Amino acid sequence: MIEKFNGIFYLTIFVVHFVIYAFYAYRCLFDTRAFMAQYGMDDTAAIMTRFFGSMFSGSFLMAAYITFVRPNGLEASWAFFNLVFIQNLLSFIFAIWSHQKKHLGVNEKTSFVEGIVVPGILTVLSAILCYGLADKIYI
Repeated sequence: MIEKFNGIFYLTIFVVHFVIYAFYAYRCLFDTRAFMAQYGMDDTAAIMTRFFGSMFSGSFLMAAYITFVRPNGLEASWAFFNLVFIQNLLSFIFAIWSHQKKHLGVNEKTSFVEGIVVPGILTVLSAILCYGLADKIYI
């Protein structure tokens, strides 16, 4: 498994990245009410919160498939890794924009750390994966 990821460093980054995805997927899909309460969202946001969580779940399941099931492993999986990077980057950009402009969703319950830092970390982690696994994913 370690050799699939060009060493323990990239495997660790991969695991950390997708554990974060799994955490948010779980919170959005199965702990929806508490997640919404944490950020001061009304019950009417449940469907969109679960929609958001389903995106994380899909990426997490695809990562698990690529890692454990797919016969070629990471080979030629560039589209998946690039999509994850672009999603993370856009999440980061729009989080900064929202906080800068005090747009919708910015209130006393939204934290700078979860709103901007987490998407920023995910962006950096996914960029590292795209770069470090280039010899495998861009085949």
